[in-house]
Amino acid sequence: MDKNALEFLEKYLNNAAPTGYEAEGQKMWMDYLRPYVDEFITDNYGTAVGVINPDAKYKVVIEGHADEISWYVNYITDNGLIYVIRNGGSDHQIATSRRVNIHTKKGIVKGVFGWPAIHTRDKSNEQAPKLENICIDVGCSTKEEVEKMGVHVGCVITYPDEFFILNENKFVCRALDNRMGGFMIAEVAKMLKENNVKLDFGLYITNSVQEEVGLRGAEMITQRIKPDVAIVTDVCHDTTTPMIEKKKEGHTQIGDGPVISYAPAIQNNLRELIIEAAEDKKIPFQRLAASRVTGTDTDAFAYSNGGVPSALISLPLRYMHTTVEMVHRDDVENVIKLIYESLLKIKDNHNFSYFQ
Repeated sequence: MDKNALEFLEKYLNNAAPTGYEAEGQKMWMDYLRPYVDEFITDNYGTAVGVINPDAKYKVVIEGHADEISWYVNYITDNGLIYVIRNGGSDHQIATSRRVNIHTKKGIVKGVFGWPAIHTRDKSNEQAPKLENICIDVGCSTKEEVEKMGVHVGCVITYPDEFFILNENKFVCRALDNRMGGFMIAEVAKMLKENNVKLDFGLYITNSVQEEVGLRGAEMITQRIKPDVAIVTDVCHDTTTPMIEKKKEGHTQIGDGPVISYAPAIQNNLRELIIEAAEDKKIPFQRLAASRVTGTDTDAFAYSNGGVPSALISLPLRYMHTTVEMVHRDDVENVIKLIYESLLKIKDNHNFSYFQ
């Protein structure tokens, strides 16, 4: 990753792109990707796709998702407090005492998730933060005052936390899940261009929307592209931090390399091609058994269009769905390399069938 890439990454991460409102981030991403692709495809809900070799019949997708978890204004009390509902898997337990940005037509309205002082709480029966008891204070004393600021039911709410680097090589920010994916696939396109690689198939660098509410953007765009192969990148858990049970979640760790998943949606021959690429180029990798579903856009691509050979390369991450998500720079670089090297092993009309 060069200086320009890191500057883009910081700008891209700091920009808010909640589910359903990804467009500004997508424009930023497309501007960065533009020198490395031949054309773009976009759809009505905001998914953006950079295409290399658009006239090729055989189509390969590399994909990440663009959206971040957030909240919606759900109810405003008579004395000006705001109750919320989730937009994606936002965590109620980390909300209290956090600053927030409420997005309105008049601009950003600042607020805070308040919480009763320790002195006032019943120590014998303390309540934990939950959706029903967390609320936002924007400094108003009436509902009318809140509405005058432009805040209404349906306004989307994000955290303002921004990118920083911890101990030289740990990237920390909200929304690494999964704007790191968008960044990494853009870097793959950049590598192809800088190395003068001429692919003999069409490559669709796809930044999907609305993954956090059920893989919806991927469901839409796969019908538009109709790919022959899909390599998806998302995040997975670093299971070495406290309160995570390895017997349930497996053992994966930041700094130990990309994570290659096993699941029914993963096409075995494509997965083995990726593993061969890792072994040939001595790229460290880890394995993860994902059981029935991967819970990522891989599932949407795999089960579309009569079945699309699909695989998942994950970036291990600490503290998922918090404002301090953390990944290792080496893993980011190795995911980029692994996707790149895997693409070099795919040929025009590559047949991944089990029945050859």
